[in-house]
Amino acid sequence: MRLGFGLDSQPWNSGCFVTRRRKPPRRGWNLLIGALVVVLLAAGGVVAFRWWSHAQGAEEALTVRYRTESPARTDVAKPWVEVVNTSDRSVDLTGVTVRYHYKADDGVEFAANCVRTSLGCSSVIQRTAAERDPDPKADHYLEVGFTGAAGTLEPGGTTEAIGLQLYRVDHKKLDQSDDYSFDASMTTYQESERITAYLDGTRVWGEAPGGDGPDAGRSAGAGSAAAPARVPAGVLFDDFSYTGPRDPALAANGWAVRRGEGGPGIEDSWSAKGITFPAGEGKDGGQALRLEAGTDGTKKGTLQSELHTARPMFREGTVVARVHLSDKPVSGRDGDHVSQSFFAISPDHASKKYSELDFEYMPNGGWGRYGPILDTTSWRDGELDAQSRVTKPHELTLAGWHTLAMTAVDGKVTYSVDGKALFTSGSLYFPREAMNINFSNWFVDLPFKGKRSWGVDVDWLYVTSGKAVSPGGAAKAAADFAAAGTRYVNTLPGK
Repeated sequence: MRLGFGLDSQPWNSGCFVTRRRKPPRRGWNLLIGALVVVLLAAGGVVAFRWWSHAQGAEEALTVRYRTESPARTDVAKPWVEVVNTSDRSVDLTGVTVRYHYKADDGVEFAANCVRTSLGCSSVIQRTAAERDPDPKADHYLEVGFTGAAGTLEPGGTTEAIGLQLYRVDHKKLDQSDDYSFDASMTTYQESERITAYLDGTRVWGEAPGGDGPDAGRSAGAGSAAAPARVPAGVLFDDFSYTGPRDPALAANGWAVRRGEGGPGIEDSWSAKGITFPAGEGKDGGQALRLEAGTDGTKKGTLQSELHTARPMFREGTVVARVHLSDKPVSGRDGDHVSQSFFAISPDHASKKYSELDFEYMPNGGWGRYGPILDTTSWRDGELDAQSRVTKPHELTLAGWHTLAMTAVDGKVTYSVDGKALFTSGSLYFPREAMNINFSNWFVDLPFKGKRSWGVDVDWLYVTSGKAVSPGGAAKAAADFAAAGTRYVNTLPGK
């Protein structure tokens, strides 16, 4: 391509230009033209360079391979993607985002999760958002990003397979046949230009909805995306967006549903049947964890519910949850001694460093006490005696939504409800080892016959490692994640 500014460029030596220039061009004029070229190139900056690089046939920085593991009509879409570094330089995955474009059936909210990857699902961030320029086959996208733990891709390197799921939060079937990025024929990995990839906010792979090809809009405009947000280290956020108690994303995100054996409450009554994920507090498309405890008054007819982290995740820092507690049963007769609990606990009850921090709400009391009552308790060993723990009961009703926080810093643990500190325990009961985080709903005893059930909802969980955060600060951070369409983040240390 000839820019037409040099002395040997044809337009200067032909046609009407010849009659206008009776003298040879002067050296000063040549310098001026050269300076003008430099200014124009500088003004173009990165845009001009990328356009020139592509015009010269520079290879793509990234390539996306795709396959589907679900039919067009399904309960859960299962796109799998693989990102390959096809450039000649290392690529930091924190600067990479991948977008799978889809049409939200009936305009309902969708949610997404990672279910399997060699990188570890805690290193993969997903969010769903509306397209800026909707297309008949794409009005939303699932965006995949990466935390610092994902590392870098060397030239020729690959993330390997990243298994994702995408589903309607109302749990109805979805139809992928008119989704932009879905291809029923790709049941084995193939390059897909219907999935777009971005590096530091600039599209480097794929054709975005609307028909602009991979060489269009490489800077601002149709091919651009906001540079991926850097998620702070030492944070766990979960909005509890899952399809059910057997969702593989629960295990991928570090959760386990309790089944079968053990106490407290009615021994060996723990069941996955009481775990569901209905709409959350705001009814804005988010989901919540629901734990149901139900009984007919017999041990055989009783089920209790618990969801807990599969490994220790917390020792020092802050744990905050938005929880809906109940003073009345969902169905049946009132009067049960039911415990609605949010706590952190050592995974080994026989550990010499046993630690436990409890919120335990009993709307009808228990163990010979009247309710409603909230116990806040710090344990230093697993023995069931007065010397093993320090506890403070609070006679108050907590029916409805509340923000419960436990802050363990500077050798003391503070329990607060809705930002108000209720109890602080000292260094003797400070956690000595990392603990699992648990939510449970269970019966202290079975005082009468007849069917009844109780429910507890958890809208979100927010954890920081090693530092205090106010309940208000946690609520804002949770709202910011949810507003961005991000339902799960985990950058806690020691994964």
